[in-house]
Amino acid sequence: MTGATGQLGRLAVDSLLDRGIAPTDLVALVRDPAKAADLTDKGVDVRVGDYEDPASLDRALAGVDRLLLVSGSEFGRRAVQHQNVIDAAVRAGVEFVAYTSITRADSSPLQLAVEHKATEEALAASGLPHTLLRNGWYLENYTAQIPVQLEHGAVLGAAGDGRISAATRADFADAAAAVITGEGHAGQTYELAGDTAFTLDEYAAELTSVAKTPVSYRDLTVEDYTSALVQAGVPEPFAAVLADSDHGIKQGALHAESGDLSRILGRPTTTPAQAIRAAIA
Repeated sequence: MTGATGQLGRLAVDSLLDRGIAPTDLVALVRDPAKAADLTDKGVDVRVGDYEDPASLDRALAGVDRLLLVSGSEFGRRAVQHQNVIDAAVRAGVEFVAYTSITRADSSPLQLAVEHKATEEALAASGLPHTLLRNGWYLENYTAQIPVQLEHGAVLGAAGDGRISAATRADFADAAAAVITGEGHAGQTYELAGDTAFTLDEYAAELTSVAKTPVSYRDLTVEDYTSALVQAGVPEPFAAVLADSDHGIKQGALHAESGDLSRILGRPTTTPAQAIRAAIA
């Protein structure tokens, strides 16, 4: 498990432990072991595995049979970082890799998809048996902003009436845990998406209903949305990427109806209303 102290990685660790995986059979790769003290206390084998340090990856992957490669968060560096992990996995004799990608990475217009596509190609070239977990948007991308949305009575974006097939990080983490511990997944590409697609206007209406506070969706141009994000403190290069993602949503880039996620989970995915209620609670 790479990125074991990240938002998705930690949930995947929890899901694996909940599934009965013995802590001593789970290797958690982290950059800073101090952030994984609770995992060490549980008996998880915590190892330093830095995406930028191939030698550390060689040490961390020694004896590993199955690898969940959680995509990195450093936009612009991820393709190189992921290649380092893949190369180390080959050297270590890893038998199976599951990688957290993005919706239709091979054809997506999103800037965010470029490095995912490169990683998918690197996995194919490596010869490693692998599964592509093409995660859709996280509901937390919106629910984490609820305090600000309620304060200003607005959800900002540039997504128009594009539909978003989002689910919670916990949903995606549970699916990753199911695949990495299951059989018959090698060679599969799963388009993982929430069952309940929504527009941002519908999200704002649901938030209004749950919070009993009027909230509306303000659809901006890509340029104006980028400026709004920068004014909110988002670094300009990443603000441009987020605004580009909204433009992609408008084109349908994050709408999928495969049903793969709920099938793997064996249950419906978390709805926007459920996620909003949980966030407010």
